[in-house]
Amino acid sequence: MLRRMIVPLLFGLGGFAILIGLGIWQVERLAWKEAVLADIDARIVAAPVELPQAGAVERGRDNYLPVKAAGRFTGEHVDVLVSRKQIGAGVRVIEVFETAGGRRVLVDRGFVTDDDRMKPRVSGSAEVVGNLHWPVEVDGFTPPPDGKTGLWFARDADAIAKALGTEPTFIVAREQTGGGIEPMPVDTSAILNDHLQYAITWFSLGAVWLGMTFYLLWRIRQRTV
Repeated sequence: MLRRMIVPLLFGLGGFAILIGLGIWQVERLAWKEAVLADIDARIVAAPVELPQAGAVERGRDNYLPVKAAGRFTGEHVDVLVSRKQIGAGVRVIEVFETAGGRRVLVDRGFVTDDDRMKPRVSGSAEVVGNLHWPVEVDGFTPPPDGKTGLWFARDADAIAKALGTEPTFIVAREQTGGGIEPMPVDTSAILNDHLQYAITWFSLGAVWLGMTFYLLWRIRQRTV
């Protein structure tokens, strides 16, 4: 009987060990991800620095960097379709900002409801305080901008910069820029952190695997009695 049980036992314990190992790895990844998110959260709310020179901006290094810049909004803009809970449909206003040094950059000024979208907007002189950010919102299902309504369906910094004739430096305002536009500052809510769910899944599969192993061993023992 022991000979008939040894292979299923080894196979079952081996599979159980692998599944538990994967669960432990996900727990370790969870701790790492939480540390990364905490670092980003601290960086987002830090004191702003002067906007780096065009040639000194690096997306990987400077993503979420808090910055400030003086200049003026030119009125050139695109509207990106968005919906907010308990408010409804609206747009993010992405407008050209010309710095005091003559650079043309993009500023996500924030949210305007669909009903207020066509109302006149205040541009002109301003100081922008926000965070450098390059949202990853475009995928294979994102439609191109609507030529009739002028609506965009994702914040694509490179494409918007090309359309408006700016450098692809993208600032998301965290303070009011005027005109009744409500800032929508960057945060970490859009960054996936599913490692706890994955860990629970692997541990659960490990428990099921172990249970099935003992059931199989019981069946083998019953047949040999």
